[in-house]
Amino acid sequence: MSPGLERLLHLLRRIEEGLLTIALSATLLLALSQILLRNIWHSGISWADPLLRVLVLWIALLGALIASRNGNHIRIDLLPRYLPPRLRSACTRTGDLFAAAVCAVLAWHAVRFVHLEYLDGGVLFASVPAWACALILPCGFAVMALRFLLSVLSPLPTDSGPPG
Repeated sequence: MSPGLERLLHLLRRIEEGLLTIALSATLLLALSQILLRNIWHSGISWADPLLRVLVLWIALLGALIASRNGNHIRIDLLPRYLPPRLRSACTRTGDLFAAAVCAVLAWHAVRFVHLEYLDGGVLFASVPAWACALILPCGFAVMALRFLLSVLSPLPTDSGPPG
């Protein structure tokens, strides 16, 4: 892999991990604040619940990004377990190609969804437009599609036993 691509992938990893850390920390702090405000002072932050829902969406997509990056995503690998190494490689690549295609289609439709949200002009909380909160959808699925496509194009190491 070229040094430029390596640097880009490293930067992407850092951004993913940073965003996930921020989103998780914000979720915990905001949820705890809401609990304390409601139970002690019988009040709360009006925009906290919609923001928490958005943060859960972002955490889910960022978690999926990191899982796909590390190969810890859900994978149906019953067939490759029983195939010889050469066929196992072809089967794995076919599965990754299918996953890339599905993620690309989801990214395309997520772009359309964000565009419709933009045209609608809806606001979720604290004057934050709904389309901005949904940007994680096309970005996340596009990055996952790219990752799966890169795994199809990259050479697989030879192994002699079943994956495990």
